[in-house]
Amino acid sequence: MIGHAFMGRAHSQAWRSVSAFFDVPPVELGVLVGRDVARTGAAAQQLGWAESASDWRPVVEREDIDIVDICTPGASHAEIATAALEAGKHVLVEKPLANTVEDAERLTRLASTRPGQAAIVNFNYRRVPALALARTMVEEGRLGPIRQIRAAYLQDWLSDPEAPMTWRLRKEEAGSGVLGDLGSHVTDLIRHLTGETITSVAGGLQTFVPERPSGSGREKVTVDDAAWATLGLSGGGVARFDVSRVALGRKNGMSLELYGEQGALRFDLENLNELWFYDADDAEGLHGFRRILVTESSHPYAGSWWPTGHILGWEHTFTHQFAEFLTAIEEGVPADPSFADGLAVQRVLGAVEQSAAEGGRTLPLDD
Repeated sequence: MIGHAFMGRAHSQAWRSVSAFFDVPPVELGVLVGRDVARTGAAAQQLGWAESASDWRPVVEREDIDIVDICTPGASHAEIATAALEAGKHVLVEKPLANTVEDAERLTRLASTRPGQAAIVNFNYRRVPALALARTMVEEGRLGPIRQIRAAYLQDWLSDPEAPMTWRLRKEEAGSGVLGDLGSHVTDLIRHLTGETITSVAGGLQTFVPERPSGSGREKVTVDDAAWATLGLSGGGVARFDVSRVALGRKNGMSLELYGEQGALRFDLENLNELWFYDADDAEGLHGFRRILVTESSHPYAGSWWPTGHILGWEHTFTHQFAEFLTAIEEGVPADPSFADGLAVQRVLGAVEQSAAEGGRTLPLDD
């Protein structure tokens, strides 16, 4: 695994637990890679990795490494993933797949030429049990044709203008701001839950704090603090999303509402064990949303954990994703979310940026 900060810690926990709860091949945590030798060594010991290294290049060539997990900033995704695929490894990349559409296209083409290697983007919210159940309900036709989707992903960790500069605020490292960070998640979920493609995009970007304190005084922020978009869907419906890292009071507030001709679904990440369902054909004529606690053994993933009613958390989504990944490797079947999924999301994000640059003009999109 390359990178050991916030996301690396989440991934490490999932790798440690996946074989204990799911019927997948056992995993050995081989090498943790980071730029600082001392910090990486300490992290490897704490997180359960057998070795540490400061250069990923020789590590991805090692014969005893089967999987390369990339948890670095987006600017390095394409280089590392390319080297890992060319070395014959299975590859898992944190979202977004790459910082540009061009890099995402190159990675997707390369992955398509190596069918024996699993290559996925870690859109872990697909693996929230409630959202996995939502996808099944949409596939079963419980909502009918989708008319409208409302999605938001709001955080406030950059609300303070004196919050210090970070790599996430530099375009050359992050690619984009909240659009790529949180907008990538909601875009993937819109595509995944509906099974539809996105046919048009109109959007906007806003940077509220143009400079932030850094070691050299003040540094210019080169990415967006907030983003929004209206998306046309291939089934004739429309989706809208708003994302922000300056939404005061919101800590990790992702919400989704799907409205169809025959039913509706609501989800809130801060209550991630709950899914709310409205059925227009309710035989009792109650015509209200009903709460589903998604902890039954028959619900997605839940049966591998605890008895009914014992809720799961955010960290379990990574374990579920890795279980799916390992199963695909073992069975030799395509793994998802694929690099092609990551490319489709990147094209939407790129179209949002282009639309914003052109005053919010609606752009056609070939997803």
